[in-house]
Amino acid sequence: MAQIDINTILMAGFALAVIIMIVKTARVVPQKSNFVIERLGKYSRTLDSGFHILIPFIDKVAYIHSLKEEVIDVQRQTCVTRDNIQVGIDGILYLQVIDPHKASYGINNYRYASAQLAQTTMRSVIGQTDLDKTFEERAKINEEVVKALDEAAAPWGVKVLRYEIADIELPLSIKDALEQQMRAERERRAAIARSEGERQAMINVSEGQKQEVINLSEGDKMRQINEAEGRAREIELIAIATAEGLRKIAEAINQPGGSEAVSLRVAEQYVKEFGNLAKTNNTMIVPAELANIGGAVAGLTEILRVAQPRTK
Repeated sequence: MAQIDINTILMAGFALAVIIMIVKTARVVPQKSNFVIERLGKYSRTLDSGFHILIPFIDKVAYIHSLKEEVIDVQRQTCVTRDNIQVGIDGILYLQVIDPHKASYGINNYRYASAQLAQTTMRSVIGQTDLDKTFEERAKINEEVVKALDEAAAPWGVKVLRYEIADIELPLSIKDALEQQMRAERERRAAIARSEGERQAMINVSEGQKQEVINLSEGDKMRQINEAEGRAREIELIAIATAEGLRKIAEAINQPGGSEAVSLRVAEQYVKEFGNLAKTNNTMIVPAELANIGGAVAGLTEILRVAQPRTK
């Protein structure tokens, strides 16, 4: 019975030793991970993802690193701007291990070191920036922090990908002052917009008045042209009618008894005009040959007779 118990114990111990050896010997490295192996306390090699065999009790996994991008929360800190305003800033740091050997032996804790370096760098950058610029140039500030961190973290086997300012906290007095400034700026912009609107309205009105004057002048010009053309046409028609009348008179004189009719008509017009002159004026000029009306009529008839051949 005692012999059976001893054998059982030995078998159990042997099985346990085998299990321990298997665990110590066979290691499976997950994807996007690296195991740093030390042999007898000294760096031996870095295991990539996959199945690996180690020497039991001689090789050991000293460090395990993830090659994925890591996100580190940088705690809020108080920074002083160039114009002596205290602001509270916290951020988020993105980094990635690219050399597991340096990350294991280059620094004790690269995550803590990167977060502390991000805080000190942020204080330095904010100290060179005015308060207004901290809001306007946030992207530039992030780039400067990333540049400084990446240079410092290169010996650690760590690549700093980016840094983002999560929040900027201002004192209450500064918040009130900024709100008043923004309110004044909005009122200024509103006043400028109103003045621009009024200016544009006045320009539009003046342009309308100008166009109205131009249209009126163009209309008056066309009216004068039309009136002038109408008068010219009227004169032309009168001249044509007069010429036609004279032609018909000349033709009538050539008819039998035409000369006598013309002489009678001239005598009637002669007497009528002298009669009208006597009615409208207190003073009348009387020709010396008034008594010889027949001679005057004869003279006019002779003028018509001489002009008759010219009208044919």
